[in-house]
Amino acid sequence: MTDVCVASASFTISGDHVLPEWWTRYFGVTPDIAVAKGEPLRDHTGQGRTLVRRTGVWGLSSEKAVRSEHLEPHLRYLIQQLALPRPDLKQYVESIGAKMRFVCFWVNESGDRVPDIPDDIRVMMEALGGIIEIDEYRD
Repeated sequence: MTDVCVASASFTISGDHVLPEWWTRYFGVTPDIAVAKGEPLRDHTGQGRTLVRRTGVWGLSSEKAVRSEHLEPHLRYLIQQLALPRPDLKQYVESIGAKMRFVCFWVNESGDRVPDIPDDIRVMMEALGGIIEIDEYRD
């Protein structure tokens, strides 16, 4: 295994009506990102523009907690931390018109690595109404 991060995963709930404090209480974990729609953003260009977040996001990442070049340990960590599946989660997400997803970061410079998403995780996310995305990076 390499010291360079070649795999990680995050779980996010995003949408215009996402209230980060509510999701933090619901899951009982400290998120890596928790922002509400309309929160101010800093204008890094120095132009003094008024910028605000376009949507709300609540999310947890495996990047700092899991060291593996495979996706499965990252996904299992998130599932354990969030106590997934939860019987009421799909209803809560749908009631606010939000989207739920696992986003997997995957470096594949050689072009011969295959992301390892176990079938039970795919089935669970589908049952919860969520999706699994893989952001693959190649040179």
